Amino acid sequence: MASRVLAATTSPYSLVAFAALGGAIVVWGAVNAVTTIGAMSAGLEQPAPATAAEPVTAPEPPPPPPPAFVFDAPLPGHVVNSPFGLRQMPWEENGRLHEGVDIAAPVGAPVHVATDGIVMRSGVSSTYGRFVEVAHKDGFRTLYAHLGRDAGFKRGAYVKRGTTVAYVGSSGRSTGSHLHFELRNKAGKPLNPALFMGKTFAQKDDLPLKAAAKVGRKVRLATVSRWPDGVKAKMSANGEGVVTRVKGGRIRTRINVVDG
Repeated sequence: MASRVLAATTSPYSLVAFAALGGAIVVWGAVNAVTTIGAMSAGLEQPAPATAAEPVTAPEPPPPPPPAFVFDAPLPGHVVNSPFGLRQMPWEENGRLHEGVDIAAPVGAPVHVATDGIVMRSGVSSTYGRFVEVAHKDGFRTLYAHLGRDAGFKRGAYVKRGTTVAYVGSSGRSTGSHLHFELRNKAGKPLNPALFMGKTFAQKDDLPLKAAAKVGRKVRLATVSRWPDGVKAKMSANGEGVVTRVKGGRIRTRINVVDG
């Protein structure tokens, strides 16, 4: 029995088959190794897929700073009929500075504060009639005069630009229904309101202070539809003349002349 097994294992055919099987195993292992290494190398050499970059959005620019000064017209939609400057009324001997502007408007029209401020005073004057004065930043002050009535704001009340502070009238030494509007600097010097009304100034340096303080030499003769009652009474009392109304609403006066 033993001699048969030995003979089988020592047979030349068995040895060849065994060698062939071993060679096949070695070849299969080598092929597997090469394939595995190749796959690993391919995986290492292949770059990772790039992720899509999100678009970069530029940041929104900051909003511009608010303007330093904003002045509204106190009577929007109405025009100035008597400007700032030297003016002579019919009953005056010489011209004098008209320290504001006159804006014609019907009685009862709302008067708006030109810019944010604090009510400083209100009352009645023999010349201005009923008036309201408002203080603003940087020492500016506005005055609204010849009013029919004010809006009832007390001293110290804060009023925003555009707030109704009074109503148009013809009080005081007035020649008709209108608003007398003044603007003054912190030193109390009158400025031409027409250079500020309805305008916005980005910085303080943009304010037309020099131009607004300038007063021309030309004297403008005012044309009025009627004389104030106080003026008529004073002239009659002093014997300076008699005032009468003529056709068209104009005024005629007879001046007493003394010879010699």
